[in-house]
Amino acid sequence: MKYKITLLLTMLITFGAKAQLVANETEENVDNWPERIYDLTIDYETVNFTGKDVQAMTINGGIPGPNLEFNEGEFAIINVTNKMDVETSVHWHGMILPNFHDGVPYLTTPPIRPGETFQYKFALKQSGTYWYHSHTGLQEQRGVYGSLQINPKETDLEYDKDLVLVLSDWVDENPQSQLKNLKRGNEWYLIKKGQVQSLDKLIAQGAVGAKLKMAWQRMPDMAISDNYFDKFFINGGTSQEYPDFQPGERVRLRFVNAAAASYFWLTFGGEDPMLVSADGLDVVPVEHNKTLIGVAETYDFIVTIPESGKLQVRATAQDGSGEASAFIGTGNVLEAPVVPEPNLIKNMKQMMSMGMKMGAPASKFNPSKNDSIQVMEKYKMDMGGMQMNSMSMMDDNMKKGEMEMDSTKMAHNKMDHSKMDMKNDKMKMSKSEMKMNKGKANMKMDGGMDMGEMKMGYMVPKDKVVGDNMKTGGNPEFNYNYLRAKEPTEFENDKPVKEMLFNLTGNMNRYVWSINGVPLSETDKIKIEQGEVVRITLNNLTMMHHPMHLHGHFFRVLNENGEYSPLKHTVNVAPMQKVVFEFAADETGDWFFHCHILYHMMSGMARVFSYDTPRDERLEGYPLTNLTNEANHMFTWGEVTGASHMTELYYTATNIRNQFTLRGEYGWNENLEAEFTYERWLNSYFRVFGGVNVENEGVDSLEEISTTGVVGVRYLLPLLIDSDLRIDNKLRPTISFATATMIFRNVALYGEYEYQMDFGWVNDFEEGTDFEEETTWQVGLEYVLSRDFSLMGSYDNRFGWGGGLSLRF
Repeated sequence: MKYKITLLLTMLITFGAKAQLVANETEENVDNWPERIYDLTIDYETVNFTGKDVQAMTINGGIPGPNLEFNEGEFAIINVTNKMDVETSVHWHGMILPNFHDGVPYLTTPPIRPGETFQYKFALKQSGTYWYHSHTGLQEQRGVYGSLQINPKETDLEYDKDLVLVLSDWVDENPQSQLKNLKRGNEWYLIKKGQVQSLDKLIAQGAVGAKLKMAWQRMPDMAISDNYFDKFFINGGTSQEYPDFQPGERVRLRFVNAAAASYFWLTFGGEDPMLVSADGLDVVPVEHNKTLIGVAETYDFIVTIPESGKLQVRATAQDGSGEASAFIGTGNVLEAPVVPEPNLIKNMKQMMSMGMKMGAPASKFNPSKNDSIQVMEKYKMDMGGMQMNSMSMMDDNMKKGEMEMDSTKMAHNKMDHSKMDMKNDKMKMSKSEMKMNKGKANMKMDGGMDMGEMKMGYMVPKDKVVGDNMKTGGNPEFNYNYLRAKEPTEFENDKPVKEMLFNLTGNMNRYVWSINGVPLSETDKIKIEQGEVVRITLNNLTMMHHPMHLHGHFFRVLNENGEYSPLKHTVNVAPMQKVVFEFAADETGDWFFHCHILYHMMSGMARVFSYDTPRDERLEGYPLTNLTNEANHMFTWGEVTGASHMTELYYTATNIRNQFTLRGEYGWNENLEAEFTYERWLNSYFRVFGGVNVENEGVDSLEEISTTGVVGVRYLLPLLIDSDLRIDNKLRPTISFATATMIFRNVALYGEYEYQMDFGWVNDFEEGTDFEEETTWQVGLEYVLSRDFSLMGSYDNRFGWGGGLSLRF
């Protein structure tokens, strides 16, 4: 039966008051609220989504786990039992709750060990759509996630029924194996998706120059998503039917993006849907069809079931590699608009034409040095003299020393909102943002950057941004201007403001992700104090989107709606753009802040905000380093090649700073060289090394084997050329270069060159000789068959011509 309930809540529980919502000081049900209890069991289960049996991790036997439905004003008691043989955890995403029950193992909550049951307890002071998931390793990717639906006490929204739609991504490959493959830096996942920017495609689209500019900045192929996924799901399937909804019914669709690494474009058949809530909190309703939902975000839409036909809701992976659909109602399908696959080469050309500066290191020489402002200035956009309609490239307020070489400053003066030229009585949105073209044939759905004509949006006022504010007005397709809070969300004017700059940094070649060039394992907690407002400028210096999530708090995402800027718990930061958010520091304990692309978080893009309160005694025996060192795990991989002219072995063990490498080459013409080295990465591109080298002295003879010690430096040059400069214990300097590039989708061209000099400083030469040299080089082609196998053919000036098979492991 249709219902309409008018808003009768007092000012204490208005939207504006929720900006100040804080957790109960006690974990017990001291207010005697009605209790609702759920029992969850996490266990292994064999699933088959692609024709292959895979061991998944499930909650109560399903993927996703059950929708946990509560009412605002209840007290949640959730018992989680671990039946696996590894530890697990559950984080309650977006919930305001006592710190101990937030669910981050080793930071706020003990892990749930095999055979144990942990009881989570918290009062439900909020309503909306939220979700829960494991915060242990890559378990979320394997199926440990589900939705939370908290019905409001009262609402002014008109709808008849709810439907929760959980979006996710699935891969048969072991997630740890996928992370390892990303760490080794090959192009397999782009090859598999048909998105590698090979030379033939670059020539066809006139993008060779743009590619060279990218490579000069040491950037590999452009990608919207690092990963490859076999399937995309809505509620655990690629296609779902919901025929029980009747014509004329208004349905509140509650979307949760529980994917490990995938953004989705949401499009709807029939009339445009009404967006009514974001990240669990109601916003001013707005018609909004094409919506990008970032990882870990939630959105609620109200749709009306048509008198004839069923609605299609389409969730298209942002990189265009797949989609999932839900069909609501009965009859003929009212199709949702199709989002075309983005043209990555076109997007690359646009980014390079805008003077994008990339390649900010993901790790640096001195992690303790606060140089975030200098890095921001170095990698700012270079407009090359373009007129920006009075937009200032530089923030006049950014004077040298203003932030004392630190990315944090305290402003104990009042927050000045006088410069925020906003009108609260109307929403400033373009028609393209408010409503889809009814014909839908002319909709622009590129999914990538669209800055070729310098398409800019609203810019956050300069006094609210660290550095220039131009990047806050990047592609309007990726901003939040369509979200307007129902009540003012500004904080009290007398609160002190602590301002921070977080450069989001990453290295695609080594797959290290960080904040301000420092991974989580190399930094301390960020201290904040109760009673202050913390304002953060997120400056994305990478080609990837980053959904940044703060545990235990809602924050204001500053947009064109000024004092009505929306509250969220997760915010998307688009490539090479800035986002500013601020939150009231009203909690206690330590809270996690991280990129919610699971593989980025597990590679270092995270921080801990700390109120510097005593650690909970119940965490004794659970060292925090188990969390902070997670991204510094040692990965191992290798490759062996058997060919008609030679055999070759490569094996490495590496983490963020340390790398052990074993190389060996043996030619059937009796030429041998093997080497073992340890190298230390000083930043993303430069490392020092030392080791032992073994090789034959005579040509085509193994009768005399020489063993030498070597030391040197290795450096990744522009154009992605790896260089090696060394000297051995015989004082023979050697320089070498190596590189590779994709010339077709599956075909790589590679080359190596080495030049050794001997000045006779140690070796005795024959009379009349005072200098000897040796040059070795190789050039070859590799045809990539799969993740693990390639065909190869090469010429080596020591071994001659030949071809064979390479195996990666």
